[in-house]
Amino acid sequence: MNNKLYGKLIFELSHEGRKAYSLPENTFGEYELPDEMTRKTDMQLPECDELTVVRHYTNLSGNNFGVDNGFYPLGSCTMKYNPYIDEEIAARPEFTSIHPAQPTETCQSALAVYYNLQKSLSELTGLSEFTLNPFAGAHGELTGLMIIRAYHESRGDGKRNKVIVPDSAHGTNPASAAVCGLEVVEVKSKHDGTIDVEHLKTLLDDTIAAIMMTNPNTLGLFEPAIPEIAELVHGCGALLYYDGANLNPMLGVCRPGDMGFDVMHINLHKTFSTPHGGGGPGSGPVGVRKGLEQFLPTPKVVKNGDKYEIITNDEGIHVGAFLGNFCVDVKAYTYILTLGKEYIKSVGPLATLNANYIKESLKDVYELPIEGLCKHEFVFNGLKDKSTGVTTMDIAKRLLDFGFHAPTIYFPLLFHEAMMIEPTENESKETIDGFIATMRQIANEAATNPDIVKSAPHNAPIGRVDDVLAAKHPILTYQKG
Repeated sequence: MNNKLYGKLIFELSHEGRKAYSLPENTFGEYELPDEMTRKTDMQLPECDELTVVRHYTNLSGNNFGVDNGFYPLGSCTMKYNPYIDEEIAARPEFTSIHPAQPTETCQSALAVYYNLQKSLSELTGLSEFTLNPFAGAHGELTGLMIIRAYHESRGDGKRNKVIVPDSAHGTNPASAAVCGLEVVEVKSKHDGTIDVEHLKTLLDDTIAAIMMTNPNTLGLFEPAIPEIAELVHGCGALLYYDGANLNPMLGVCRPGDMGFDVMHINLHKTFSTPHGGGGPGSGPVGVRKGLEQFLPTPKVVKNGDKYEIITNDEGIHVGAFLGNFCVDVKAYTYILTLGKEYIKSVGPLATLNANYIKESLKDVYELPIEGLCKHEFVFNGLKDKSTGVTTMDIAKRLLDFGFHAPTIYFPLLFHEAMMIEPTENESKETIDGFIATMRQIANEAATNPDIVKSAPHNAPIGRVDDVLAAKHPILTYQKG
C-alpha cells in the first residue's frame, strides 16, 4: 500500500469528536425504548472524518484480488467467465424492482426468463425438465437427493437409505446426503483416479438409493466407465446423480442425460456467469430425466398458450417459498443467449485445451501423480524436487508476488501436496504463458534459493499470516485500547 496511513485499521485512525456524517433534523418525534432494549455502555465505534473513511475503504478494496485483477486458476470451484453485460442486464430496474408475489400478468417478461432458462438447461444437459428453486450448489444437491428419496418412497421402496459417494468427491456430496437423512457409502478410486467399478459392484444392493458422481471428477478426469456404472446402478433399482460443479468442459461435447443420469444439479454461478465470492449469491438448478418431473419442487413456471403462469404441485417437494435467485438466473440466461448455440460449443474444448497446455508445460518440474488427458482442471502433487522443503503453501504465497492468484491447494485430499489448477476457457494464451513462466521460475527458486519462496509473499500489503491461528481465534470485535 502506497500510503501507510491508510494501511492502519479504521479504529487506529480514530480521533475523539470527529464525524463522517451529518444527519438531518429529526422530524419523526422521540420514542422511549423499553429499558431491556437500551444499551448500558457506548458502542466504542471509531470516530473519523469523511475523507479518512472513504480513503480507508478505497485502499482496502485495492488489496482484493479477483478475476478483474489477474489470472485466477482456482480449481474445482473457480469463478468462471463473468462478463459485465450479464451484470448490467440483471441490474436493470425492470428486473430489480419486481416482487415474486406480485400478479403474474404484471411480470410476464421475468417469467419468460425463468421458463426459457429452464428449457435451455434441459437442452444443454439432455434432461427433461429443470427447477430453478435451489439457492446454491449444495442446496441443489440436497434438492436432487430429496427428489430421489421421494421417487423411491412413491414406489413403496422406503428401505433405500444409502448413497454411494466416491472417495474423491466434493465435500458437499456426503454432507448433502447426511442432511437428507441418508447413509453415505464410500466407493474407492483406482490408481488412475477414476471409480473402481469392481469395488462398486460389492456395494450395490436393495438399500442403495443412488450414486453421486462428479464428471469430470475432482481430479479433472472423465469417468470412462459411466455406461457400465449406469447399467449396474439401474440394475439394482437405484438412480444416478450427476454433480454438475465441473460442467464447463462438457458444454458442447456431451450431455449427462445422454449418459444415463437421472438427476443432476448445475452451479449457475460457476458455469453460467455469476461471481460467487463471499458466499453468494448462487443458484443450483436441478434437472431430472423423463418420468421424474412430478417430483420437482414447486412453485414452478409453466407456459399456457402465450402466457406464463406459476403453479404448485402437491406431489413435488418443497425447498423454498419462491423461484430461487432471480438475478442470478437473468445473468445465466444472458450468458447463454450471448454465446448462442454456435459458440457455447467452444466452452468445453477451450477449457480442456487450456488445462492440458499448462499440465504438459509444467509436468517436468511439478509432480503429476496421474498421467493422461485431463479435462478442465488437473492436480499436481507439489514440486518434483522436494529436497529443499518448499511446500505447496510456499508456492501459493510466492505466486502472489507475480500478480497471480494461487490455485486450490491441499485439495483433493488424495495427494499430500495437492495443487489443483483450472485455467478456465476464456484466458488468453499470453496470460497462460505468463503463468507457466512464473511457475517455472518458482520451481527454479525452490531449488537454488528456497528461502525466497519459503518467506513469500514479499510484494503483498501484508506478509505471511498464521492462517490456523486466525481461524481458531478470530478477533471479530474491536476493543478500545
